Amino acid sequence: MTLHNTSSAAQTAARIDASGQERITVSFYKYHRIEDPRGFRDRLFTAWKDLDVLGRIYVAEEGINAQLSVPSDRFGDLRAQLDGIPFLRGMRLNVAVEQNNKSFLKLKIKVRRRIVADGIEDATFDATRTGVHLGAKAFNEMIAAPGTLLVDMRNHFESEIGHFQGAITPDVDTFRASLDVIEAELRDHREDRNLVMYCTGGIRCEKASAYFLHKGFKSVFQLEGGIIEYLRQVKAEGLDNRFRGKNFVFDERMAERISDEIVSACHLCDAPCDTHRNCANDACHILMIQCADCSAKLEGCCSEACRAVASLPDEERKRRRAGIGAPKKYFKRNQNKVSGP
Repeated sequence: MTLHNTSSAAQTAARIDASGQERITVSFYKYHRIEDPRGFRDRLFTAWKDLDVLGRIYVAEEGINAQLSVPSDRFGDLRAQLDGIPFLRGMRLNVAVEQNNKSFLKLKIKVRRRIVADGIEDATFDATRTGVHLGAKAFNEMIAAPGTLLVDMRNHFESEIGHFQGAITPDVDTFRASLDVIEAELRDHREDRNLVMYCTGGIRCEKASAYFLHKGFKSVFQLEGGIIEYLRQVKAEGLDNRFRGKNFVFDERMAERISDEIVSACHLCDAPCDTHRNCANDACHILMIQCADCSAKLEGCCSEACRAVASLPDEERKRRRAGIGAPKKYFKRNQNKVSGP
């Protein structure tokens, strides 16, 4: 069997439309020693191809990190397949808050050095010594307590459109960068404060909690299952929702609405907005928050300069892109406006 995609995203999208099937978007992770990541990857690809699973999955010697979608009538088959893998048996699957049949259009299972890039090279670091997991009710109670330090372990472009009230939101592009930034900012409170962390689905906090314990923090806690599981528990138990805005997700949906508040603004005109878009000029492709009016005016671009480039014939755009390095990925909060290339 071919162990890679044979259909384009457009072909897969057309097939999904024609099938009329509803799909479920789910995510999960597990830190576990995998002796043969490549072989494990290939077995997963074969099994999931048969189930029409689509998604982005990372496999490494330290475990698996998966975001995927599956036809709703095959969800039980996926659950059974995962239960057939001893270290994944009975594992919680985080079901997306908002569903979209085209959240993923390809099945990509990649072998990586680590399932979360952390930059940690300390041989004495023990990733299995993690902080205390908190359910939604206990989490709400702890973050309401005086002296609690609540930290968002996501990147700035995630926290900008949504976050928990009172959270510290580091201005970082990567998880790797956040570890040192947070450790430096909070080092004077290693022993006198409760450090509580959250992220999208829990995987970053799992490693971060171990890292901060390693760095000498005494009371470290993490939100069990991240924002996704938090909202499920809030709804199921009738709890107060302390999250404001949208939850950023790394698929075609880009975000899930968690509360009605809009906590961010268009990067171009400052109007209230929490819609992420990538600049339509592929040579720029910067991720930005852009309102409908600015998007219409600039035809989906971040600036007039990019709009002019994006309107050129394909061959001319390709010629101009030749030799250009990887473009800047994210609008930075400490910039006043998107400047374009």
